[in-house]
Amino acid sequence: MNEHRYTIVVGVDGSPASKVALRWAVWHAGLVDGRITALMAWDAPLIYNWEVPGLEDFAATTAKILSGVVKEVAGDSEVEISKEVSQGHPARALLEAAEEANADLLVVGNRGHGGFAEALLGSVSQHCVHHACCPVVVVRGRS
Repeated sequence: MNEHRYTIVVGVDGSPASKVALRWAVWHAGLVDGRITALMAWDAPLIYNWEVPGLEDFAATTAKILSGVVKEVAGDSEVEISKEVSQGHPARALLEAAEEANADLLVVGNRGHGGFAEALLGSVSQHCVHHACCPVVVVRGRS
């Protein structure tokens, strides 16, 4: 029998708010004997359908940053944390990861590295709240 284990997907982008979200997710997973998938997404601009050189570098750099954040935030935790790097828009990547993992919870920070793009496209947290297949916790970063 395949027993489901409580699963949390958490969005990480290296921002202070995402670190607070990951810290909260680790705390919560510890309470419920859950596991975490920490996801960081990257995207490269399209240039008239050209192959952008160095895409492997984007993925490798993203994976290195993600590993550093997980180590910084949860280095001494005994919670099982898998790291996932995804190419594409962060909200879409988080929603897909939550669905694929049959996640019980999706955790995001309230502010990431958004700036102008976030204002133009809408926030990742807002998109996740409206479209996720599971409950979403939006963790407020320190003001």
